Amino acid sequence: MKTTRTPALEERIRLVRADIEAVIEARVDAVAKESPGVPSGVIRNLLTARAPACPCAQYLELDTKA
Repeated sequence: MKTTRTPALEERIRLVRADIEAVIEARVDAVAKESPGVPSGVIRNLLTARAPACPCAQYLELDTKA
């Protein structure tokens, strides 16, 4: 029987952060379509400003507003 390898905590964190980054970028893209002329960096800062500590906190803050 083949055993499944459980990724190390460090690898799981990297994967979760990549997923969070994709969610944030998708939200930035959606807002940018509704706000032409506003730089995406400004939109990203506005979306993540309430939880600047880490990407996980940013995701949780954005998720409550979805």
